[in-house]
Amino acid sequence: MTHRWPLRVYYEDVDLAGIVYYANYLRFIERARSEMVREAGIDQTAMRDAGLVFAVTRVEADYMRPARYDDALTVETAVARTTPARLTLDQTIQRDGTALFRARVTIVCMDLGGRPRPLPDAVRGLGG
Repeated sequence: MTHRWPLRVYYEDVDLAGIVYYANYLRFIERARSEMVREAGIDQTAMRDAGLVFAVTRVEADYMRPARYDDALTVETAVARTTPARLTLDQTIQRDGTALFRARVTIVCMDLGGRPRPLPDAVRGLGG
């Protein structure tokens, strides 16, 4: 399953040269992951109320080309690997089919005290 989420680059996302500030790519892929989980029917508010939250434990990122003010971008998110304890996602930000940024993100589930917990079945199901 590949999830696609469109976004527009706004003035607040760029530096003085009109290029997306590097840390904002991480914000963009976070939003896309949240939308993918929401569209899969996983209610993160209900999870938190039940004492479980997601945490990113690793990000490997490659910045290949700059995105600029007013660009229409697409974030593609695909499950690379699922285990009982981890979800690894490949995320790509594209403009007109050209990859600008790629990241591999590892996510775990933990309780509100920070102790690891198995991923909920619905999350493991994202892997197919």
